Amino acid sequence: MPKEQQTISWGHEALQLEIRLDDDGSPRLTHLGPPGAADRTPGTPLPLVEVTAAGHGRSWSGSRLVDTGLGGRLRHRAHHATRDGDWHSLTVQLHDAETGLAAEVTYRSPTGVPALRSEVTLRNEGRTTLHLESVSSLVVGVLTTKGSEAIDAVDLLWAENDWLAECRWQRQPMRRTTPALSGRVNYGHGKAGFALNGQGTWSSCGHLPMGGLTDRRSGRTWLWQIEHNGGGWRWECGERDKAAYAALFGPTDTHHGWRHPLEPGAAFRTVPAALSFSAEDGPDAAFAALTRYRRAGRRPHADHRRLPVIFNDYMNCLMGDPTTDKLLPLVDAAAEAGAEYFVIDAGWYDDDDGGWWSTVGAWEPAVSRFPGERGIHEVLDRIRGHGMVPGLWLEPEVIGIHSPMAKSLPDEAFFRRDGVRVTETGRHHLDLRHPAARAHLDQVVDRLVGEWGVGYLKLDHNIDPGSGTSAHPGETPGAGLLGHNRAHLDWLDGILDRHPHLVVENCSSGGMRWDDALLSRLQLQSTSDQQNLQLYAPIAASAPTAVTPEQGAVWAYPQPEDSLDEVAFTMASALLGRIHLSGRVPELGPEARALVHEAVAVYKAIRADLPQAVPSWPLGLPAWDAPWIALALHTSATTYLTAWRRPGAEPSATLRLPHLRGSHIHADPLYPSISQATTTWDPGTGGLSLTLPTAPSAVLLRLARRETST
Repeated sequence: MPKEQQTISWGHEALQLEIRLDDDGSPRLTHLGPPGAADRTPGTPLPLVEVTAAGHGRSWSGSRLVDTGLGGRLRHRAHHATRDGDWHSLTVQLHDAETGLAAEVTYRSPTGVPALRSEVTLRNEGRTTLHLESVSSLVVGVLTTKGSEAIDAVDLLWAENDWLAECRWQRQPMRRTTPALSGRVNYGHGKAGFALNGQGTWSSCGHLPMGGLTDRRSGRTWLWQIEHNGGGWRWECGERDKAAYAALFGPTDTHHGWRHPLEPGAAFRTVPAALSFSAEDGPDAAFAALTRYRRAGRRPHADHRRLPVIFNDYMNCLMGDPTTDKLLPLVDAAAEAGAEYFVIDAGWYDDDDGGWWSTVGAWEPAVSRFPGERGIHEVLDRIRGHGMVPGLWLEPEVIGIHSPMAKSLPDEAFFRRDGVRVTETGRHHLDLRHPAARAHLDQVVDRLVGEWGVGYLKLDHNIDPGSGTSAHPGETPGAGLLGHNRAHLDWLDGILDRHPHLVVENCSSGGMRWDDALLSRLQLQSTSDQQNLQLYAPIAASAPTAVTPEQGAVWAYPQPEDSLDEVAFTMASALLGRIHLSGRVPELGPEARALVHEAVAVYKAIRADLPQAVPSWPLGLPAWDAPWIALALHTSATTYLTAWRRPGAEPSATLRLPHLRGSHIHADPLYPSISQATTTWDPGTGGLSLTLPTAPSAVLLRLARRETST
């Protein structure tokens, strides 16, 4: 006898989710968005999970998708809602009687934030093994109302991401990727009009694991992220039954060579995915919600509140060639400028005059670089003597083929495929599922932190060993990579549990592993290795789309040959993020050095506001070649605004600040003090006209609002 149709309603004051149970118990997501009937956007109700397995793919009737593999056969078994502090949770339990597949879909959302996190756990309660080929983390079919006109009005958002050219957001009408179909025969198979996939071992190589959809008429916007620290992810956004849908996945068989044998009694958990939305205020409001969501879900750490100034000796400075003689003047200059951490970057272990690439792994200091009785500790002591915390660069997951560790660790501790140890550009890759690999790295970290007193580690990752590892019998490389990725996160949790005051920076050839799985644990994200200060501006301005402002490490690297405008330009790029001061600071002239000191002082004066601020882009998301670029951070009382004018730009631009419309504001120039910027405010339009007479130049403004009298 069919079950009576019912609706599961769940959420809080900023978010409501509804699931309809059909007569046969099939669950369909029918609403996700703001509470209240007036804001409903009835689209295409879809099953909560898409699961494909060998012999159980998607099903079609003519040209219409009738179910999503095994996911379409799952029936409601039970559900329950809980609350843990600020987090609300809904767990929906599903079951397929024929195969014995059980699914547990867990939705979570922080109070007051229009954002949803989803993950799925599958269990095999049957008698035969199910060979999984793909499992969705989140499927939403209610992104638009039904009808061609709704899809005609929306734009897709995605971010291209490459070494030296990170975080380049793109926007184009969805109809360019999902053309409208007509005629007597419709071969629209319901597959994605647009899809992006991660690749290799870098989670953000080619593209950030993010995307979005925004309505040009109403401003309703959806943003999503896949929270996975490996290359195996996929999202698709297209048209299904005349409405827009999005489906988010971890690794799949088709795209990453991932398969998972789900044996009787066993379980598999997907990588998490999250989605935020704005009912009417466009992408800026959706990014603000995603920022709040990221803060709510990350591991607590004092660094997120303190925001200390960091000097790192690498970029446009020593470039991997540190020695005692070169470092000591930098340490003194960094302390004079106001730095609170000093990080010795790559090269400190290189005792082979440049041949270190294939010999790394033991992580011992190079005697030739740090001679004398104290060796590298002479530099570490000088750093501490100035009241700064010392830091070191480390590339933990690699072992050079000529390193002694390549012989002392067993083959099982490394990535292998077809029984052969994987080699990529003179290096092997550790498999952190193996206890010997993890014990080696634990010993290294505990020595550097516990014995040497290092308080900061910059963890880099500069090789891509491909599809993964098939180290275990019958394991596909994609499945092995997922196992390593999860062991990597567990290892990071372990070192922070043992060393809770340690600050850890996430780096991977700049921003090639830029994802929320890592950033929910680590304190900073390297945003780029870009050495050109003008090209860094769009990266710095776009960084808060993918990382909270207080975690985005931006290089500020003045050079003695730079003009004063250029010194101010590079320093201004870091003032609404995390200053990574570098460059040849000891060689700067007095005026340039004064600009550096001034920037650090201004940063320290405003940094307490940054951990509560949310971003917006008064000129839109920055284009790579945009002549003018702007980033604003808003608190409840203050707006900070950085604007960059690059060569070739007109001297004036009008910046849109709709949240300040109707108010009288004062634009106070904070940096640089030598700026010739002039501003005019129009309270009726919320537009700030800004003039910068020279190019390149940049300015940081503080906009204080006073409500208009009535």
